[in-house]
Amino acid sequence: MRILIWNEFHHERHQPEVARVYPDGIHTAVARQLQSRLPSADIATATLDQPEHGLSVDRLEQTDVLFWWGHMAHDQVADAVVERVHKRVLDGMGLIVLHSGHASKIFIRLMGTGCMLRWREAAEKERVWVVDPTHPILAGLGVEYFEIPNSEMYGELFDVPPPEELLTISWFPGGEVFRSGCTFRRGRGKIFYFSPGHETYPIYHQPEIGQILANAARWAVPSDIPYHPEARHIETPLEPLG
Repeated sequence: MRILIWNEFHHERHQPEVARVYPDGIHTAVARQLQSRLPSADIATATLDQPEHGLSVDRLEQTDVLFWWGHMAHDQVADAVVERVHKRVLDGMGLIVLHSGHASKIFIRLMGTGCMLRWREAAEKERVWVVDPTHPILAGLGVEYFEIPNSEMYGELFDVPPPEELLTISWFPGGEVFRSGCTFRRGRGKIFYFSPGHETYPIYHQPEIGQILANAARWAVPSDIPYHPEARHIETPLEPLG
């Protein structure tokens, strides 16, 4: 399994309150969670300021599952890179979109909607309810819900197409609820959106989060069944016409 974790890596370098929580970057925290649970996986990271944002054609071709975390620099992601990521998803690469990645160019492109929501940053408790305990992304949790002590509130309406599978729903003390774990498919690619993960809270250090992200990587790995859809003009019908 070849996993690439992409992160803007701007908050951590410019905001001390974020650097205290993720001194080596959110991408590194996610990588550690995955490596501890997927020891045989090939896990690498990429960031916005690298050439081609660390997402060259060759690197994407060698990626089975791409994790995406973005927030303050969505507009700085080059359209050409978005296009090549989009193509790879359609071709079968798995995509795990994290937290504020809902507003990324690639997620909006794949969803075809605005992908916006309601939010409030007040260090509230987030109770994450397990909706489908039989789904492989939630394997091993063994609970009806788990709690995040401090989180950013995300609330409905979440402007995305109806998910193929709804895995978790989050509740907040202000009364809001949110579809926090959703799956989609585009082309051959599997997509999982998972909202917990604000930059100023140690959410990516929490074991339940690590379990879900590792499970998501396993789930999103491309199928090895050959499939090459193409438009063709058919001169001769299979059955006689008329």
